[in-house]
Amino acid sequence: MELNDTQLYDALCARDPRFDGVFFVGVASTGIYCRPVCPARTPLRKNCTFYANPALAEQAGHRPCLRCRPELAPGQSSVDATSRLAELARVRIESGALIESSLARLAVELGVTDRHLRRVVHEEFGVTPVELAQTYRLLLAKRLLTDTPMRVIDVAYASGFASLRRMNALFKSRYGISPTQLRREGGESREFAPLVCDLRYREPYAHDAMLSFLQVRATRGVEQVVDGRYARTVRHGDELGWISCEFIRDRSLLRVTLSPGLAAVLPQVLGRVRQQFDVGCNPSAVNERLGSITKGCPGLRVPGAFDAFESCVRVILGQQISVAGATTLASRLAEKFGTPIETPHPSLTRLTPTARTLASAPETALRELGIISARVRTIRSFARAVVDGSLSLHAVPDPTPTMERLLALPGIGPWTASVISMRVLGWPDAFPAGDLGVMRALGMRSPAEAEAHAEQWRPFRAYAALHLWRG
Repeated sequence: MELNDTQLYDALCARDPRFDGVFFVGVASTGIYCRPVCPARTPLRKNCTFYANPALAEQAGHRPCLRCRPELAPGQSSVDATSRLAELARVRIESGALIESSLARLAVELGVTDRHLRRVVHEEFGVTPVELAQTYRLLLAKRLLTDTPMRVIDVAYASGFASLRRMNALFKSRYGISPTQLRREGGESREFAPLVCDLRYREPYAHDAMLSFLQVRATRGVEQVVDGRYARTVRHGDELGWISCEFIRDRSLLRVTLSPGLAAVLPQVLGRVRQQFDVGCNPSAVNERLGSITKGCPGLRVPGAFDAFESCVRVILGQQISVAGATTLASRLAEKFGTPIETPHPSLTRLTPTARTLASAPETALRELGIISARVRTIRSFARAVVDGSLSLHAVPDPTPTMERLLALPGIGPWTASVISMRVLGWPDAFPAGDLGVMRALGMRSPAEAEAHAEQWRPFRAYAALHLWRG
């Protein structure tokens, strides 16, 4: 962190929400650590130690505050960190990467060796990747124990622990209490009730702009936006279900309701929601860089991808046609090739088509949906590249190699690669310079002119593009 301890203490005394999630404070007199917006009495300066993340505070022996609940602090944007690699690793670990796979596999996906990844994460956060994963599992378990009636054993598995015994041991060693002591009155429930989790974000947030963007692009049967609530069907590995997301505006949080069947992949699904709604954005830093173009909508976020493959196909379908036309084609594609699913939402009836399904789909069947032959070939070749592993859609420190692989596929040009980089790869500096709407808004006649003008907005050119599209 660039601020010194005196400045951090001043922010703590002011309970400045702009620092929520940026740092945490450990209090020597109580042995707990808090967010800077904690409503408890401000501790004396001599008792405060400041930490960049919860894992570092817990490594120092502090327990999370039960009032401000550090697990609810908003995440940090990937461009806030000194190392984008370390931050991407943190986000992936928080989203359950080390539950489903190994550190070695995560390192491969990020394009580095596991030794280098360990070193970078430790240098950035002061803890090892495994310690970081343990902290996120504990914080998620703490949230579920506090906010849901799930059985303790179900909480253990939903949080990524291999056993209840392991969770109990870590709770005792880290927090000095057992999981059952965190329970509210009412105890446990064996009923299969939906899960509810809250994700905090930093203000300002352009809620209506985000919902409007998702609504006009919602694939019929897969997604819907009704009464200010976004809902969709979900497939994660073998787990199927649905989610519903609603902004609780007066509390700066996104409330996510998940079907019970998604409990086993809860961290992973929440990670996908964070990306889709750009929860980790620091709007103050973005607005400071972009300047006057943010006036009128200072909380505009980049809508991310809940399902990477689905979003890429949607971008491909949107080449040189209207948003409404692309939405119609995506809806036909889901109706024809998506898997049926039953949900409590009458309009949510299909799971989005998988890469394997579209890779083997007959060209004639795709053309019958109204997709032109050139676009059919692009979709099929893109799907095959995802299936055979030659194209990975994970966010990486440098998106250039992924964009080069995209550009090598037939029918994918700079515009498509840039929008995929922006929305799917989560690259905050992606900029579709050749987009007609962008050039028109800038009054430029060529992509080169637009690119040169946008240099002033690095490293947030993706946000600049959203503002230019909005007009």
